Amino acid sequence: MSTLLAHGMGTDPVAPDWPPLTEAEVEAVVGPAHVLWRSPRPLSAAALVDRDGRRLFVKRHHSTVRTLEGLAEEHAFLRHLRERGAPVVEVLSAEARGEWVYEVHTAGTGTDLYRDALSWSPFVSARHARAAGAALAQLHLAAEGFDAPRRRPQPLVSSFTVFAAVDPEAALESYAAGRPPLAAALARRPWRQDLREVHLPFYERLLPYLGRLAPLWTHNDWHASNLLWDTASGEVSTVLDFGLSDRTTAVHDLATAIERNTVQWLDPARPVRFEDVDALLDGYTSVRPLTSAESAALPELLPLVHAEFALSEMGYFHGVTRSATNTALAYEYFVEHARWFAGEDGTCLLKRIRTATIN
Repeated sequence: MSTLLAHGMGTDPVAPDWPPLTEAEVEAVVGPAHVLWRSPRPLSAAALVDRDGRRLFVKRHHSTVRTLEGLAEEHAFLRHLRERGAPVVEVLSAEARGEWVYEVHTAGTGTDLYRDALSWSPFVSARHARAAGAALAQLHLAAEGFDAPRRRPQPLVSSFTVFAAVDPEAALESYAAGRPPLAAALARRPWRQDLREVHLPFYERLLPYLGRLAPLWTHNDWHASNLLWDTASGEVSTVLDFGLSDRTTAVHDLATAIERNTVQWLDPARPVRFEDVDALLDGYTSVRPLTSAESAALPELLPLVHAEFALSEMGYFHGVTRSATNTALAYEYFVEHARWFAGEDGTCLLKRIRTATIN
């Protein structure tokens, strides 16, 4: 097997934190099979495999990242979505073997057009942005009625608790206390000062609408490479990777989609693809119109939507992979992405969304 490089925190490929899946361990999990492709994504090890002419997706986590109980939370959500007709993969099995936890899914239908793209890579066209927006709205309609509580504390989950609280500073302290590696990482940094200076001004504008946002289980990692595509129609044919899913709100998930796909964070100039912003919103609202509270909350939530995943990444890098460099980058992500929205380009994006979502 040739050396597999993984996506890192920047644009350059890096050595993976986790060893790639081998043919032998894949066969131990699914029986005689052949590995067709190994994913370069960094937070687990995954592969597309062929078993008797059927394509399966095998994913391996370290037990410090996912337990069977942790996987069961997102798998229950997937089953609900499938029962409601959403185009998501079927969970076939989950098992623990030593220090590893494996899950096996169907591969889904459609073409993986973005499978080698870095997160935060843009859509190839506004047409794809619109299709992705419509597919997200359809997923939210299918998610209704799934009333499981929030997921238990575990690394690499994108939640909405800190800035959904009456006192975000106390909420962040409580959030970190339940995640000791994160608490240790934050103890070395001026998080209270940064929270007050950078995040809380946005929170104050969000606060009037918080009580009118209905809770909903959501995907929380909506970017082009987590979607399979019908190349003939340009529509989304399968939604992948619910590893970050949790109980947030529909507008939180929509804000995540805008943040992930339309601001080119990996470009030092951080240009915004405004045509994709418009298309994504148009696609979404053509299927699920926003309530007045959601319309008002969307631009105020957008600068904060990345925050809890950034904190979760900090805990992961500090406590699991023990990378001081990546821990520092995750904290920079927590602060600087929010700070960007106070600058000229970020302010322009928020104004554009306010104009587009006026009800």
